[in-house]
Amino acid sequence: MSRDETLTARIRDAIDHGATRVEGIHRSIAELPLEVMERTGLFAQTAADVREIQDRSIGAVYDTVRSVNRQVAELASDLLGAGRDEAAS
Repeated sequence: MSRDETLTARIRDAIDHGATRVEGIHRSIAELPLEVMERTGLFAQTAADVREIQDRSIGAVYDTVRSVNRQVAELASDLLGAGRDEAAS
């Protein structure tokens, strides 16, 4: 693996790990008001419904971040490879 490829992989991995950590924090913060709603007993079903929708939407956002990250890493690899090919000619 070339230096450029190693650097690209490290950046991609750092962004993926960062997105996963932020997603965990996001989920923890979003969970707090739902726990309060459930503890009151008045909004248990509403909290469950919101939790399901919230879980899917938060997951979709961070899945998109990771997908874009992979696509950008592929583009960077392609561009770096093209630059190496031009430099070798």
